[in-house]
Amino acid sequence: MLKLYYSPGACALASHIAFEEAGADYEAVKIDLKKGEQRTPEYLAVNPAGVTPALETDQGVLTENAVIMPWIADKHPGTNLVPTDAFERARMNAFNGWAGASLHPALSRLMFSRPPLEGEAKDAARKLVNDKLALAEQHLLKGPFVMGDQYTVADGYLSVFTRWCRQTGILDARTYPKLNAHLDAVQARPAVQRALKAQGIELVGG
Repeated sequence: MLKLYYSPGACALASHIAFEEAGADYEAVKIDLKKGEQRTPEYLAVNPAGVTPALETDQGVLTENAVIMPWIADKHPGTNLVPTDAFERARMNAFNGWAGASLHPALSRLMFSRPPLEGEAKDAARKLVNDKLALAEQHLLKGPFVMGDQYTVADGYLSVFTRWCRQTGILDARTYPKLNAHLDAVQARPAVQRALKAQGIELVGG
């Protein structure tokens, strides 16, 4: 049995969504970051980096959403969760790389810095996030989904971050209409709603 380790509402939600979209058999294991469960010897034996997601397979452990999501899709090819064309798949991988290495750190600095950012540091972090959202809005999100008409694992990944932005009032509907429409479309999917329910978190309305 595949075992996905996640923290509710954190970026591992993207891999959780991919499992539900694929209709795969798996076990979801909650790691409570507030309780420090990511630092226990038991979890560090799974992922020495002490972060989620981590996926236990019969071949070993995989980490990073950008790796886990397409692996799930490849194991369930009939679900069409990744492009079949090699160039389009590379474009999807590039988007996921950007989301994980560029958008995610910018959001984390703005939202989760301890102590919280203030003054000029907060203004600079907010501007960086807005710049990255503008890039997605104007250039990276083809619409209605990341890759155009085909829903892929990149959509679940993007929705994790736009969900955070909507929760904190950053995802202004007038400034980012495409990103808001995308989040609504992703949240409307039954598989996404199952993943949210499994993690005990709610849809985020506009």
